[in-house]
Amino acid sequence: MLPYKTVIKLDKKACTPLYIQLCNQVIQLIKCGVLAPSTKLPGTRWMADTLQVHRKTVIAAYDELMAQDWIEVRPAKGTFVNGSLPLVEQQPISGTGLAEKARQKAGFSFIQRKHLNSRDTEFPRKGILGLDDGVPDNRIAPIEEIARVYRNIVKKSYNRRHLSYGSIYGNMELREALADYLNDTRGLSTSPDNILITRGSQMGIYLSARLLLAQGENIVVGETNYRSANKVFIETGGRLNRVRVDENGMVTSDVEALCKKKKIRAVYVTSHHHHPTTVTLSAPRRMHLLELSQKYHFAIVEDDYDYDFHYCNAPILPLASGDSGGNVIYIGALCKIVAPAIRVGYLVAPKDFVDEAARLRRVIDRQGDQILELTLARMIRDGEIQRHSKKALKIYHARRDLFCTLLRERLGKYFEFRKPEGGMAIWVTLREGYDWEEIKAEAKKNKLKLGGYCGDEDDTIDQPYPGLRMGFASLTPDEIKEAVNRLETTMKFLEQKVESYV
Repeated sequence: MLPYKTVIKLDKKACTPLYIQLCNQVIQLIKCGVLAPSTKLPGTRWMADTLQVHRKTVIAAYDELMAQDWIEVRPAKGTFVNGSLPLVEQQPISGTGLAEKARQKAGFSFIQRKHLNSRDTEFPRKGILGLDDGVPDNRIAPIEEIARVYRNIVKKSYNRRHLSYGSIYGNMELREALADYLNDTRGLSTSPDNILITRGSQMGIYLSARLLLAQGENIVVGETNYRSANKVFIETGGRLNRVRVDENGMVTSDVEALCKKKKIRAVYVTSHHHHPTTVTLSAPRRMHLLELSQKYHFAIVEDDYDYDFHYCNAPILPLASGDSGGNVIYIGALCKIVAPAIRVGYLVAPKDFVDEAARLRRVIDRQGDQILELTLARMIRDGEIQRHSKKALKIYHARRDLFCTLLRERLGKYFEFRKPEGGMAIWVTLREGYDWEEIKAEAKKNKLKLGGYCGDEDDTIDQPYPGLRMGFASLTPDEIKEAVNRLETTMKFLEQKVESYV
């Protein structure tokens, strides 16, 4: 007889009633082939005594099993597993080591996308400081304002219609608010019909790539480029054509040379603060790229990366503001202004492209969070987003200056960098004699986590980049000082190690 006391475990403290626990575990034994069809089950008294439960619990479990056709009662013979069930090969019982292995390894084949390999983002453990890729400080996010506006919306009964299915284009009030906001701040001349609300800029990049690139078609990116975008373009069948990036941004003469040799479908550019190097695409090159797009009929996918955080002067208006030929797809997000978890972005493009992107979005993610979108629309209309953006700009500006000063004064002998005109990170390159992977490993011992973009052994698309992004925006001034202390400790240790080799 099966050792029921061993294989069935009932938790009297669990929220699930005992009879349901017993029922579910017997079903699992049947599914695994441990209890074959027509196997006789113990009587209710014996089962109750064995499992140390009331007999009524076992009776209720058997009744539930019969109602679901897992077992049957044969008069004058007893209770049996339903004889009409198919005979299955015995499998590992749930909770055993073999069953755990089965949960880890699929029993079927599927497409594996090696080019999408990357490490998952995780919260830094307590006591660890991170010089990340350049993310905002969620501690200064306007949580009270968001909660107040959100609460006021859901309290109104007439807003309950937003709890149902809405437009695949996104909330109309947000599209209207964004049209005005982008026209005022970016010099665009757009309307709600030209705007699709997305779940952040990444969705906008994906939708654009899906519509622009067939298998093997060419897209131009920088030699250094936003790696998540590169992965999207490869995933959608595109062929990456890399061009140089210097202190003035993407070298557009290289783009022109490519256009003379092959058909280019799109150029992807982070025009304002190039990712990862933070340089700004110069005005002459912007004009040149627009001219090329009209001459060779390719799309410009302009990622509005960190546009709102420019410290030295007024930011250069995006390419989309000077687009007279309908060649620019302008992508941005409110995540960086508010907080990364607020997954609301936008795609601005000619109406026919937006219409097609909305239809594609329908089969990926039917719609976004209408209540959240309405909340952000109200906050834009009331000026809350703009006020928070100005507050964050002032905070991040001070943090940039402090971090760059400390890095130059205390670590200038090891690192080279340019103070960025905007954004949330600096691009740091190494002086001769040091290795980024070694630095990252040693920094980890000092409870300092360094960001990515100097190399990733899981990356099958990009070779290691020559520099490393060090984000400062998410750290307070005291945290910046401590992070520099830990980095200095790391570099001094490695310096002694290098000298010992010599």
